[in-house]
Amino acid sequence: MKIVKTLDIPADYFYTKVIDSVIYDIKEQTGQQLPVTRLEGFEYKKQFARGRRAKVKITKNVINQAYHFETITPGSVFKVNYDIAPTADNRTQVTYEEKSEMKDTLSRMNQALIGMLFGFFRKRNFGKMLTAIEKSYTTA
Repeated sequence: MKIVKTLDIPADYFYTKVIDSVIYDIKEQTGQQLPVTRLEGFEYKKQFARGRRAKVKITKNVINQAYHFETITPGSVFKVNYDIAPTADNRTQVTYEEKSEMKDTLSRMNQALIGMLFGFFRKRNFGKMLTAIEKSYTTA
């Protein structure tokens, strides 16, 4: 899934909102308070609902430009990229991309079916999140 949207906020504001969430998650899962400059390459274990666990690896972190990570489980790798580009008019183009890599054929087929069935709702909800971040800037 790939979403490209231009927001009426500065790139540094959007990046900060994403990274604040990341730093909070790391603190909740590990107890560590990491500075932004040490995020790239950082790995930690994350506890999800119903006792599921995964390893999260931050693969790229360029301040005000990009944040990429992978969530790794025994059966899959889920990759997420946020690429952030300021525009000439002090707006920000956000490119969000996610990819799933399943290790077995049945899981790949299941993921394709779920993607077709629920992809619209996931895109819509992500768009709502981007709009909420944009609105938080105007009220801040």
